[in-house]
Amino acid sequence: MEANASEDRTIGLGVIGMGGFGLFAVQQFLQTPHTKLVAIAGSKREEAITVAKRFGAEQLGSLEELVNHPDVDLIYIATPPFLHYEQSMLALNAGKHVICEKPLAMNPEQGAEMIALAKEKGLLMVTNLMQRYNPMYARVKHLIDKKLLGEFLHGYFENYAGDEGLSPEHWFWDRSKSGGIFIEHGVHFFDMFAGWLGEGTVKSSQILKRPDSNDIEDQVQATVEYGDDETGKKLVNFYHGFTQTGRMDRQEMRLVFERGDITLFEWVPTRMILRCVADEETTRALMDLFPAAQLNVTANIGGKDRVIRGRHKEFEAYQQIELRFGFGDEKQHIYSELLRLMFRDQVSAIHYPGTHRIIREENGLESLETAVIADELARQ
Repeated sequence: MEANASEDRTIGLGVIGMGGFGLFAVQQFLQTPHTKLVAIAGSKREEAITVAKRFGAEQLGSLEELVNHPDVDLIYIATPPFLHYEQSMLALNAGKHVICEKPLAMNPEQGAEMIALAKEKGLLMVTNLMQRYNPMYARVKHLIDKKLLGEFLHGYFENYAGDEGLSPEHWFWDRSKSGGIFIEHGVHFFDMFAGWLGEGTVKSSQILKRPDSNDIEDQVQATVEYGDDETGKKLVNFYHGFTQTGRMDRQEMRLVFERGDITLFEWVPTRMILRCVADEETTRALMDLFPAAQLNVTANIGGKDRVIRGRHKEFEAYQQIELRFGFGDEKQHIYSELLRLMFRDQVSAIHYPGTHRIIREENGLESLETAVIADELARQ
């Protein structure tokens, strides 16, 4: 592959693990110009047959045929976590770029080896942590960095996930195949908060097993500390429970600041409610950050009451307000767009090596390291 290939050269995509999510993701990836689905391997599922017909792709009988296919440049891996290391190494050794579903691998040692091999060969080895492409993620990052509501103080993420499609025999419950909830699922949210707040340290974690089950671990939680003595330490709680009927599957994330808080909804945050006390300049900045948000005035503040106190600090406010943002958006459409943005970002780096990418190899490894520490601490 030429190091400085022009952007109109077609990138050939190969897929390992064409299930329901693979079908959904590939439909988004192939909206990137000059991208072609060349082949699918290792799956005879209905989804694989459907995609092969739709995009005119080959269905190959072995992974070796796929990774050695001359027209395949990039391989997308959407198999259970315990297969990521072996399949990625196979692809990298054949000179193919790799985008892999989370987690990067089952443990950091495997992940570091995968990334080292990719670096040696000048290839991508990217984990699909598409949360960072969400415009809501960038808006919250701006809110934190600019301290529009004062200092960030505390956060939580609560994931009340449905298990209706996860039979007792599903690989998700088998730690030897999934790595457990922290590793299989939690990496998304460890990565998100690390992007907002910097590197974190796991302070405590717990795992609960379902009574009268075959050793099923269905609830986990961890507390991660961010910051230091100089900048101020902050705690964030992460909870995942795969316990709900599908209709009650829901997620909520809250970030608390000195002068207000924001609540984000869905595991890919699409909707937000912000409550705060604010002066005129802050209200303007918030409306610029969340354009077309619905603004509700909870209370007007005037006269001597304009001086607000909290944490032994004083500041002025003229209103107590609530903003509602994103409630008219279709979450599935946003999810689709994040997959498109992630894929285009990585393909651009194939065309032009060394260009900036929002998600890099290190993100997959760092989030995996945090998840493994949380998992190990819970078992001590």
